[in-house]
Amino acid sequence: MARIVGGLATSHVPLIGVAMAERRQDDPDWKPFFDAYRPARAWLEAARPDTAIVVYNDHGLNFFLDKLPTFAVGAAPLYGNADEGWGIPVLPPYRGDPAFSWHLIESLIDDEFDLTTCQEMLVDHGFTVPMRLFWGDRAQTAVTTVPLSINTVQHPLPSPRRCYRLGQALGRAVASCAEDRRVVVIGAGGLSHQLDGRRAGFINRAFDRMCLERLADDPEWFLSMTPRDLIRRAGTQGVELLCWLAMRGALGDRVRRVHAHYQAPVSNTGAGLLVLDPVAGRAAG
Repeated sequence: MARIVGGLATSHVPLIGVAMAERRQDDPDWKPFFDAYRPARAWLEAARPDTAIVVYNDHGLNFFLDKLPTFAVGAAPLYGNADEGWGIPVLPPYRGDPAFSWHLIESLIDDEFDLTTCQEMLVDHGFTVPMRLFWGDRAQTAVTTVPLSINTVQHPLPSPRRCYRLGQALGRAVASCAEDRRVVVIGAGGLSHQLDGRRAGFINRAFDRMCLERLADDPEWFLSMTPRDLIRRAGTQGVELLCWLAMRGALGDRVRRVHAHYQAPVSNTGAGLLVLDPVAGRAAG
């Protein structure tokens, strides 16, 4: 049986990708940030996942405002990278697993989630930065991948409750796979930030730190919020927290917080890292 061995959450700021490409991890300004990922990498070495499901938001590479699905899942053998204009070098493609992707897609649709299925899909910094943070230069070979994109750009946005329930359905989809497979779920994006408008540069450190606590111990605290509530608390782009909630939903009712880190600002963003172990108990949903 396939099983989820844990969950990871991380910010995906494009400048992080530039710093990694330029090998600046030991620069004084960057070293505290990158050092915080060493425990996460050590946890991954022990957890030995075969597949990473990356829950992230597309930034216009596949979808734009004229056609933007609420939820989209990749079902391709390879996921190519493309130039986004942030100065991040184009990276080699990431390995997919179409058979496992289709199992997840069919299970999620049976669970009444309407999805866009993508047999061709490009991945942007929302996907590539987390993969490189956790696996470094082995990101293209260490695991197979399933991209799961959530709309955090074009209103109406899915609610925190809907994204958490998507994660719960994803957990059930993984558990229903008869294949022996170890899966890690990654929630990418956030934390608080706003890149434009009157609140450009907004960071809510108190809310960010609370998210690192509540996501582990009390995720249902977020479920009464609307997307606008999240935007008020975390900024326009801070609504990417929806991806973290989907990751958390996939892990079941109880988790153990293995590691957490917070740093702000990181390129006008409150940057967070979270490593969670699922604890056996009642199935989610």
